[in-house]
Amino acid sequence: MTTNLKKEKTLLVGVNINQHCHFNESMNELSNLALSCDYEVVGQIEQNLKKINKTFYIGSGKLEEIKNSANELEANVIIFNNELSPSQLRNLVRALEYRIIDRTSLILEIFVRRAKTREAKLQVEVANMQYMLPRLVGLNESLAQQTGGVGSKTRGSGEKALELDRRQLERKIFEQNKILESISNERQVRQKKRAKSIIPLVALVGYTNSGKSTLMNGLLEISGKPVSKRVFEKDILFATLDTSVRKISIPGYREFLLSDTVGFISNLPHELIKAFRSTLEEVRTADLLLHVIDISNPEYEEQIAATNKTLQDIGAVNIPILYVFNKIDLNKEFEAKTIANKVFVSAKNQDELSLLLEQIDIKLRKEYIECCMFIPYNQGKLISYFKSNAHIKSAKYENEGTILKLECLRSDYRKYEHFLCQNTR
Repeated sequence: MTTNLKKEKTLLVGVNINQHCHFNESMNELSNLALSCDYEVVGQIEQNLKKINKTFYIGSGKLEEIKNSANELEANVIIFNNELSPSQLRNLVRALEYRIIDRTSLILEIFVRRAKTREAKLQVEVANMQYMLPRLVGLNESLAQQTGGVGSKTRGSGEKALELDRRQLERKIFEQNKILESISNERQVRQKKRAKSIIPLVALVGYTNSGKSTLMNGLLEISGKPVSKRVFEKDILFATLDTSVRKISIPGYREFLLSDTVGFISNLPHELIKAFRSTLEEVRTADLLLHVIDISNPEYEEQIAATNKTLQDIGAVNIPILYVFNKIDLNKEFEAKTIANKVFVSAKNQDELSLLLEQIDIKLRKEYIECCMFIPYNQGKLISYFKSNAHIKSAKYENEGTILKLECLRSDYRKYEHFLCQNTR
């Protein structure tokens, strides 16, 4: 026997401060976030203000309209487009007598549903608890409205979690962070091993649902990887929360590791950036960033800005970057005259992905050079150095030393050029 879960109806509320030019797009994104979390959007209320109301977020005169609309539309939940302060949340719940969600808690709810790996689940749980900590009173009252409003007398796991007192939450956050620290240390060990292999790391970054996972799967297909190696992709916000790393080996191109990371969004909750900081280490340690942009989205410029801000927040602004304008098939007249280091692709078109591969190859090879060196046997430490810091293609042992054919950093090439084989000087 199958049962169809009825979607909760939600009313969206947004405040437009000083006629902000991107307010409508922000509300559309809120609607998409709600849909991604299986809410049914039944209405939307907007208000123009010069500044946010410190007590209720919205003007107090708007409260009655919101409450009446929620009643008429039979809404179960009211979602606000900005992060509410603890006092605003508490005051709104008491004034409206409805379950209240803000943009941050909505994104956190999506992350809870999408997390698959142990690390992602722990990170989301920590972010959720950090958000809850100063809001325990308001969240408990909001939950009471939910259980009372729909006639439920049962106490779910969410309610029990919200009943944890501040001290219990703080202790649990500490314990979970210790586990995450251990996982982060393990990742750093793996990163050091990768660094020794001299296989460069290329990280996909960009706004959520811009096509990063589709792009990764396209490159995996070109490289002949089996379907089992491909990553999950779906046309929803935050389909990918877990970092996936795959080796891309294609004849004629430099081999590299490709990392698919969690998508960014405007006003990404600080709790999530902090909790996912260890996962985002993959971005900070990359040799090249591929900033994927969905040019079919009219707000692509704002999405570029939001992604760049997040990269700045996590300390990844000095890494070489290639802007990948995706979905060119949906906007063939598109140009990006003000942006350098760019390539236009459709992630599902292998010919266009080959152009991307060429650009990646050019970027990666800028830092490396192929050469031949003769290392005398009394310079054994140098061979050990190159084993850890270069890609040795072959080694031939002669009477007085070793002939290495290798790919090394240009800085090392200049430093040790007196060891170059005679025919390569």
